[in-house]
Amino acid sequence: MDGRLEATIVVVVAVVLLAWLGGVVAARRAHDEFSAYHYRRLARYGVVAAAIVVLLFVWRSALGHVAIFGGLAVAGLAFALQEAIGAVAGWFNILSGGIYRIGDRVELGGVKGDVLDITPLRTKILEMGSSNADEPSWVGGRQYTGRVVTLSNKTTFTEPVYNYSSFFEYVWEELRIPVPYRADWRRAEQIMLEEAQRVSATEGAQEAIEAMMARFPMPKQELDPRVYIQLTDNWVELAARFVIPVRQSRSVRDDLSRGIRERFDEAGIEIASATMDITVFSPESG
Repeated sequence: MDGRLEATIVVVVAVVLLAWLGGVVAARRAHDEFSAYHYRRLARYGVVAAAIVVLLFVWRSALGHVAIFGGLAVAGLAFALQEAIGAVAGWFNILSGGIYRIGDRVELGGVKGDVLDITPLRTKILEMGSSNADEPSWVGGRQYTGRVVTLSNKTTFTEPVYNYSSFFEYVWEELRIPVPYRADWRRAEQIMLEEAQRVSATEGAQEAIEAMMARFPMPKQELDPRVYIQLTDNWVELAARFVIPVRQSRSVRDDLSRGIRERFDEAGIEIASATMDITVFSPESG
């Protein structure tokens, strides 16, 4: 009995030291603060799991007397805690599959935002608003709402997971502007292309896409800004497509919109709208 107690104390002390040492080593090998936090957590979980296995081995003789009761208890708990077991399985799924890590921008279970923490049961996300006007949110432009949303890790099995920054921390953006048919749409196209080239992060995205292509078999992607034209019943729609860092969507769109509007005003180019011009003729007198 005394020997097992001494061994238990040694294991506990070793856990504290190894967890601290593992956190220090992980932080030094990480390339940013998000990776450092993530690796520290993994190191602690790994050390604790190893300690549990060692303690079970140390106390195996004492546990042998309650093996039958323990087996029944485990079976009952497994049935009662299906959700918790699924969450733990989801945690292993997240880690082994590299689905996301702390600091990644994701969409999980219909929630969009940045991952704050990953525990064996839950993932915490700092929620952000949507750039889609059809989705209800009091904050737009992919900026934080301030709410922290907690989701079960089991969600990774039942819902699609969208990761915006795992391997490629850039997104393609589009800004659509309608101009009347009577306007100089070629000049408008030139202005939009020049402004898109000004704000586009093509150079950084090129390096990131090359690193991604070295890891995954994927076709070459077009990163240079382009302006596409679509003819509608009411106007000529110009769509500027460009690539930007994933966390700068609203500021870049604001900068681009201001630049285009100012240059359109200088060039005398109108922006079309779904309005109607009505001319009223009064009846002649007499």
